Amino acid sequence: MNTRHALVDTTLGMFTIVATDGAITGLYFPYHVRRPEPETFGPETGLEDDALLAEAAEQIHGYLAGARQEFDLPLDAAGDAFQHEVWSIVAEIPFGETTTYGAIAERLGDKSLAYRVGQAVGANPLCIFVPCHRVLGVNSKLTGYAGGLKRKQALLELEEPAQASARRLF
Repeated sequence: MNTRHALVDTTLGMFTIVATDGAITGLYFPYHVRRPEPETFGPETGLEDDALLAEAAEQIHGYLAGARQEFDLPLDAAGDAFQHEVWSIVAEIPFGETTTYGAIAERLGDKSLAYRVGQAVGANPLCIFVPCHRVLGVNSKLTGYAGGLKRKQALLELEEPAQASARRLF
């Protein structure tokens, strides 16, 4: 296995993007909740030396600049079957839209799974690429985010339709 990482400076702070072989396996903030130990990231590489990490960085920059709404990267997150089922649903949430942990639990066929859904969403190693910031609490309450609530709010505002943003000004 060829695991390596690159540090990418963005408008939301420094990201660590991790790749293993031909897929992106992690995107982490500096004080990311559930951030793996740095030694699991493999050696640091420059973006000029790794086409996959460079493409991931370019797509993140485009997204944060408002020029991209979707990502086109090979992703391979480590997780159990339930986590992958939840992450698959999260990956389907369209740009500019949100859902709740309860709605995902209902989609899985059991509303009582909402807490477990929250745990799976919180364990997502591919934040932003798998847009867990689009998952909200009951009554659309802004709750937990591995990168912190300020970043979650910033991401939601980035995706907010222009008319909704304009309404908040008045």
